[in-house]
Amino acid sequence: QVQLVESGGGLVQPGGSLRLSCAASGSIFSVNAMGWYRQAPGKQRQLVAVISSGGSTNYADSMKGRFTIARDNAKNTVYLQMSNLKPEDTAVYYCNADIKSYGRNTRNYWGQGTQVTVSS
Repeated sequence: QVQLVESGGGLVQPGGSLRLSCAASGSIFSVNAMGWYRQAPGKQRQLVAVISSGGSTNYADSMKGRFTIARDNAKNTVYLQMSNLKPEDTAVYYCNADIKSYGRNTRNYWGQGTQVTVSS
């Protein structure tokens, strides 16, 4: 069984920073692309950023320059450093990863989500 567990969400003032973490655990053979998505109330889930196993990154335009995605392959963990946060960044942030388990094909997994609220 593979799990993605997020942490690091919370309440922050506009202009502040937060760092999200997501650790993959279980019977893991390899972890391919990892990423972050977010979903605000009444809106569709949208891409925030993705990072390949080799470290190549891709960001949604509105996050470029404010958010940084990184990963630690030894820990099967992906991070999202968010700075200069705005009220419109308020959302549930979800971790996503393509993971190959031992004896199984690669599957896509989601974390349970962590709430980020930007408010004064």
